[in-house]
Amino acid sequence: MNTERAKRKLIAILSADVKGYSRLMGEDEVATVRTLKEYREVMSKLIHEYRGRVVDSPGDNLLAEFASVVDAVEAASEIQKDLKARNAELPEDRRMEFRIGINLGDVIEEGDRIYGDGVNIAARVESLAEGGGICISGTAYDQVENKLRVEYEYLGEQEAKNIARPVRVYRVTTESKETFFEPVGRLKLPDKPSIAVLPFVNMSDDKSQEYFSDGITEEIITALSKTPKLFVIARNSTFTYKGKPVKVQQVGRELGVKYVLEGSVRKAGDKVRITAQLLDAQTGQHLWAERYDREMRDIFAIQDEVTVRIIASVTGKTVSSEDEMRIRAKGASNLEAYLKCMEGKVLLESYNRDAIALARGRLEEAIALDPQWAHSHSLLSLVHVFDFRFTQNPESLKKAYESAQRAIGLDETQLYAHVALTTVYSFQRRYGEAIAEAEQCIKFAPGSADAYMAQGWSLFWPCRFKEALVYLETALRMNPFPPTHHFLQIGSAHLYLRNYEEAVPALKKALYVSPKNQLARFALIVAYVEMGRLEDAKREAREFLMMDPKWNSRDWLRTAPFKDPGVVQRWAEAIEKVGLEGRGSNHES
Repeated sequence: MNTERAKRKLIAILSADVKGYSRLMGEDEVATVRTLKEYREVMSKLIHEYRGRVVDSPGDNLLAEFASVVDAVEAASEIQKDLKARNAELPEDRRMEFRIGINLGDVIEEGDRIYGDGVNIAARVESLAEGGGICISGTAYDQVENKLRVEYEYLGEQEAKNIARPVRVYRVTTESKETFFEPVGRLKLPDKPSIAVLPFVNMSDDKSQEYFSDGITEEIITALSKTPKLFVIARNSTFTYKGKPVKVQQVGRELGVKYVLEGSVRKAGDKVRITAQLLDAQTGQHLWAERYDREMRDIFAIQDEVTVRIIASVTGKTVSSEDEMRIRAKGASNLEAYLKCMEGKVLLESYNRDAIALARGRLEEAIALDPQWAHSHSLLSLVHVFDFRFTQNPESLKKAYESAQRAIGLDETQLYAHVALTTVYSFQRRYGEAIAEAEQCIKFAPGSADAYMAQGWSLFWPCRFKEALVYLETALRMNPFPPTHHFLQIGSAHLYLRNYEEAVPALKKALYVSPKNQLARFALIVAYVEMGRLEDAKREAREFLMMDPKWNSRDWLRTAPFKDPGVVQRWAEAIEKVGLEGRGSNHES
């Protein structure tokens, strides 16, 4: 008896084949084989560049393996981008489009070959992709959801031959958010000087330094947002251009700003080089450029210098000592704490439970490294707020209050601490205090979209929805390509006003940005029920329960602090019609 165990491993499997291969061969075998050979060489090169290995390539198929799902999806995206450009040079009937499927699964390894369900599922997922498209399994999606700047569309559970359980499948789209959310017409320039700060390019060899360069960009945006003299585009919108070769005129047109700042960062040991240049977004003309070669300990001083120079350049006035005090960075004393905090901030923006849990870990590590840095405490207060929204656990609300107070004790200008307190007071039904706290947000960060979102949110719970929308729409102008919760709040406000034609598109945009946004899907269910679209509502309810089978709607309704009980009643009636009522509890009682 052979007692040798099969060698198994968990890997990302990429499966690809050509759409319409038989037709291409039937029409011109020689040209098809020539194109196939060329395209295979391109694919193999890119797979190798992303640390993958081509396992096999029979006929028009290609099978590859990667140790990382992130590498697999990035390689697939680059492959499709390259092949699309090559296809553009061919007659339409001779174009060769590959379908790509990716799965994370366990496989059996024999020599250079791999076998098993993991491979079969990758092939099934591939068959669901369009020509030139990419689909990934649920196991792959769970690994990459918040790690790549691509979008995902859930295609539901799909049957796979000889596989016992259905497979979750997601379509990957590399279209940028600005394509989906492109503003109608040209945005009017604001009355005050307006600026967008593009993500500073990481010039270091170490790609893990992305959080460092991104953090510098964000700190400059935050500093600029503290002066009432400027109109500043939010980070979320400017970061849609990250890694893309765009002209400043395009940025100015799409974001509706007069000025654009761009730059780069190179870190080597305890030295850092930062370049920054300010451009006129209408003409592309350089207004000034500067290079800073400093010690790492001077990083926050550099940010201050850049910010002061921007304000002076675009306003034509010397920056007052009062403004300089307002914008001065109160930075971390520990670089590792700074990087962990920036990573936590990125995770927070995903607005789903798994990402929030990861963000908490990063921020707690940052606080342990630098307990006197207010920014980490401020962001941690938001983590606890979001956790409360998902779990309705009152302990999370208490922790949010404590973290926010700790942050404000260290630095009263901490925007996100005031945002967290706005939410805490709202859920305690202390509506007046919530509104006053939101006013503090605008006082300390008059150029921040998040400050206006907080003011809109403070008016939301006392059911002053029309007033709330004024602030929410203002925030949207400052953040044309916003995170998911911006669209959630705008869509929900329209829902309560029964403006369904405005509510549904906004809620769908929230789900486009983050398909796991449970509250947006919940609101969409209510909208569909009230519109009489019961089948659509039930479909969304099935999606909702797949994400969170333990959802407790009674807990959510009990803690939702609407001043008007009629609003809660509308939700209760809607969820009863789709069978979401009375699910299991999400927290220990």
